Amino acid sequence: MSAVTDKIMKRVRGKGRGWAFTPKDFLDLGTRASIDMALTRLVQASQIRRIGRGLYDYPKLHDKLGALTPDADTIAQAVATQSGDKLSSSGAQAANRLGISTQVPAKTSYATSGQTRVKKVAGRTIALKRSRAPILDDASPDANAVLQLLAHVGKDKIDDDLIQRLSAQIDDRDFKALTKAQPLMPGWMSDAVLKIGLVRHG
Repeated sequence: MSAVTDKIMKRVRGKGRGWAFTPKDFLDLGTRASIDMALTRLVQASQIRRIGRGLYDYPKLHDKLGALTPDADTIAQAVATQSGDKLSSSGAQAANRLGISTQVPAKTSYATSGQTRVKKVAGRTIALKRSRAPILDDASPDANAVLQLLAHVGKDKIDDDLIQRLSAQIDDRDFKALTKAQPLMPGWMSDAVLKIGLVRHG
C-alpha cells in the first residue's frame, strides 16, 4: 500500500471504530486524487466501508451482527464536513440535551449553517434544517444548544424560568462564547444572553 494509504489508515485507526469521514478529512496528507485512490483501495481491501457518495466509515463490529451502522451524530458530522457547513443539535434535541424537556425527538434532525435538506446515508435518514441562530465554531455543544433552543422557543416565549434554567446548564466558558457571539445574533436573542449573564452574576 502507498504511503498516503498508510497515513490515512493510521488516522482512521486513531479515531477508532464507528468514525464516519470524507476525503476532506485527509487533505493534509496528499492530493485529492491520491486520497480518493487510497480510499478506494482501502474499501476494496475491506479495511473501511463506503456508506454514501464521498462518505466512508470504519465500522464497529458485532460478534453476531457484523459491521454496525454508524450513529446518526457521526453521519451528520461527516455530511457537514463534506459540504463545509457547521452543525448543531436541533431545537428539540437542544431542549432535551439541556434538560429543559424530557421528550426525545422522534426524528433525528440537526441545525445547519447550510441549506435545509434530507440525506439518506447507510440506512439512516438525517434531516438538516437551516439554522435561524448562529452556529459557533469555537464553542461547546452546550453553548450552541442554548442558541438553538432560544430559536426553537421563539422571541415571545422566553420567560424568567427558562433564563434561570439555561443559566444553570452552562459554565463560564460557554457563557463567554455566547457573549462573544452576541453581534451575530438577532437583537432579542442577544437580550436573552444578557439576561442569562445577569442571573449568573446576579
